[in-house]
Amino acid sequence: MRGGPAVNRTARGSRGEPGRRKGRRRWVRWGAVGAGLAVVVAGGVGWAVYAKLDSNITPDEAAAAELARYEKERPGAAARGAQNILVIGSDSRSGSGNRRYGRDSGTERSDTTILLHLSAGRRSVTAVSIPRDLMVDVPACRRPDGRRSRPQFGMFNYAFQVGGSACTIRTVERMTNIRVDHHMVVDFQGFKKLVDALDGVQICLSEPIDDKAARLRLPAGRVTLNGEQALGYVRARKSLGNGSDTARMERQQRFLAALVHKAQSNDVLLNPVRLYPVLDAATSSLTTDPDLASLRGLYDLVRGVRDIPTERVQFLTVPRESYRYNANRDQLMEPEAGRLFERLRRDAPLKVVDSPRSSQGSADAGQSNRAAGPTPPAPTFRGNTAAENTCE
Repeated sequence: MRGGPAVNRTARGSRGEPGRRKGRRRWVRWGAVGAGLAVVVAGGVGWAVYAKLDSNITPDEAAAAELARYEKERPGAAARGAQNILVIGSDSRSGSGNRRYGRDSGTERSDTTILLHLSAGRRSVTAVSIPRDLMVDVPACRRPDGRRSRPQFGMFNYAFQVGGSACTIRTVERMTNIRVDHHMVVDFQGFKKLVDALDGVQICLSEPIDDKAARLRLPAGRVTLNGEQALGYVRARKSLGNGSDTARMERQQRFLAALVHKAQSNDVLLNPVRLYPVLDAATSSLTTDPDLASLRGLYDLVRGVRDIPTERVQFLTVPRESYRYNANRDQLMEPEAGRLFERLRRDAPLKVVDSPRSSQGSADAGQSNRAAGPTPPAPTFRGNTAAENTCE
């Protein structure tokens, strides 16, 4: 009798254990299926996000074909490891809310053009603004309707109007003898979306702004601009500074410096949650050369520059002076402009100083070299860096 119950308990145990094992196996199987499903879903979401951002970018196939047509006349490649990117801000009125900035005549002009030089090893970034009123030689270019324009000596932004980004690139290359490796075009709408995606950019104003043409009213002091306000701020001419394009370009450079500082200080580039809306805003408003027209291409670009210290992100304007035949136009100031272009071609260092005395470059660099030894000092140009805080 004593053995019976024991045998019975063993029998029950032997029958129950396989049941428990089967239950555990079922849970393991379902857990594995769930985990696998989660991975698939996460991968699908990740791929969907990647595909969306990747498809946002518009490849500039027409410009690529036009530049290939004139490949033999283009400058040689940049110094090994360095890159030159032409950033073109279009004054297109397309997009929601952009018609308020003026009538759309059916053509576009380059409202802002910046030659971005990335040094080898990504030690520094130098952004050179090119005045839209600079008098330059514009080559014969393909018009949007397929016809060819005639070579013309005129304002720089005429190049974009007559032949788009390809004509602008060829004009820059002829003027500087610097090869443009990549280019990107962004319009008003894209600029506003990018600023809003960063939750605004802070600037400091020494006096209030009331510009009816730019539809901009701002108080003095620290102000965080949203996209609409930022666009008005960088485009305003009549009520800020002396009303010249020179003052406007300097203001644009300082705003871009503040934008870079905002992106780096908030770890936007390292935080996927904060980075996605910025990438979505940026990619949906970009037209780039085919090699850059992918999320991978842009990621490689951002990855290369995200760790550059803000004091090595430099902004300046190409050395220029009033055009001899029209004081309302500019011309290159030589030999200072040639010195700047030569430094960029060779990927040689240069410095920027927020001082009017440095606007013509360092005329004493050669003399200092002879006195000091074999290592010449970097020439200086008037400009600013992303590290400068206008609020202090």
